[in-house]
Amino acid sequence: MKKGEIIKNLAIVDIASNGKALGRHEGQVVFVDMLVPGDVADIQIYKKRSKYAEGRSVQLVQPSPKRVEPRCIHFGVCGGCKWQHMEYKEQLIHKQKHVAENLRKLSGIILPEIQTIIPSENQFYYRNKMEYTFSNSRWLTETEIKSEEDFSNRSALGFHVPGRFDKIVDIKECHLQDSISDEIRNFVNSYSTENDLSFFDLREQKGLLRNLIIRNTVKGEVMLVLAVTAFNENVKRLLENVKDKFPSITSLNYVVNDKKNDTIFDLEVVCFSGKVHITEEMKNLKYRIGPKSFYQTNSLQAEKLYELTKKFAEINKTDLVYDLYTGTGTIANYLASDAKKVIGIEYVKAAVEDARENAILNNINNTEFFAGDMQALLTPDFFSKHGIPNIIITDPPRAGMHPDVVVNIKNSGAKRIVYVSCNPASQARDLEILDEAYEVKILQPVDMFPHTAHVENIAVLHKRKS
Repeated sequence: MKKGEIIKNLAIVDIASNGKALGRHEGQVVFVDMLVPGDVADIQIYKKRSKYAEGRSVQLVQPSPKRVEPRCIHFGVCGGCKWQHMEYKEQLIHKQKHVAENLRKLSGIILPEIQTIIPSENQFYYRNKMEYTFSNSRWLTETEIKSEEDFSNRSALGFHVPGRFDKIVDIKECHLQDSISDEIRNFVNSYSTENDLSFFDLREQKGLLRNLIIRNTVKGEVMLVLAVTAFNENVKRLLENVKDKFPSITSLNYVVNDKKNDTIFDLEVVCFSGKVHITEEMKNLKYRIGPKSFYQTNSLQAEKLYELTKKFAEINKTDLVYDLYTGTGTIANYLASDAKKVIGIEYVKAAVEDARENAILNNINNTEFFAGDMQALLTPDFFSKHGIPNIIITDPPRAGMHPDVVVNIKNSGAKRIVYVSCNPASQARDLEILDEAYEVKILQPVDMFPHTAHVENIAVLHKRKS
């Protein structure tokens, strides 16, 4: 195979761990976007390596019976929901397979049979947080380029094109969040365009409007955070118009960000109107969510995830529980009623403050939260001072846990560990270190993000008798 070559009638036989469709030609693997197993297509090679090639579909010769019509008009352009053209039950099959292959190939340890993946209750409108980017360099599709439409105004509010940090797809509809998100985003977009507010130039790092964050809750509360490079009368008028147009917005905020990156965690968020937070409910608990708070993006599925965590932990009233990477204390406070005490540890100081506030809000008095780097905090000295945990819950970021943290967990003496992971590859690495002292008893995948290759996996480990 050579770059630019057309491969005729390539049969797609599988989905790779990176989420791309997989076919084979003359003994070599070919990765292709936008296809599903069972498809037969003509492929043009755009990247060639010694052991594999990457290509794009130029013609679908025979569609797969597992293919469905995508709901979104932006499918295939914005880079999100890459599996929207695949039956949901087929998506689940490949997610479970992805977990199994990663754990068995990368951990090198004996593992139990993987439980059937828990599907998401909703396949659309399941996200409670969306982040959009303003840009003065709208991405144009081939159809638009060939049309006679005037594109002298290239302003856009939407998502990054895959592989292009400086190009944004102007989003008109998105089926990931409640429809209020579309209404707010489209209004902000049109008002800003009509009133000549400058959209951010991602290359030159200049312009007024930068990012738009919309959060909502199951009960219908809505938070908006507008990131701008300066607060002036134009921004004030925009926010006033949003306030008047959408009186249902619970928390209307802005943040001034003139840095080189989009993160707002080190910046002050100003509440322009309404409350400084929104409130999510789970079971009998309430969680206050601020502009910087971390909360599982799929609220309904998060409840199932935490129910499973609670079930697998088998906590009783005499147990001291450690909740590592606790975030805003969602799991810690959820488990508190079953335990003697729960200690939560989190790197982000603002999240720990939220966790403490959530404990007070729910009249929980047996939780304690610590802010700091996990590697520096979770040491034998910490165990000596605060107590040896009976049970450890850990839910680290995609990179997994630092090896020193894993070793300290391994040597902790806890009778059970419940390891929640959004990356089976890094989880496999950590499980291999823990294997010396702990045996994996349960593996339970949970789908939190339909139409994507992402999957959560719960591993339950019991201390070895020896």
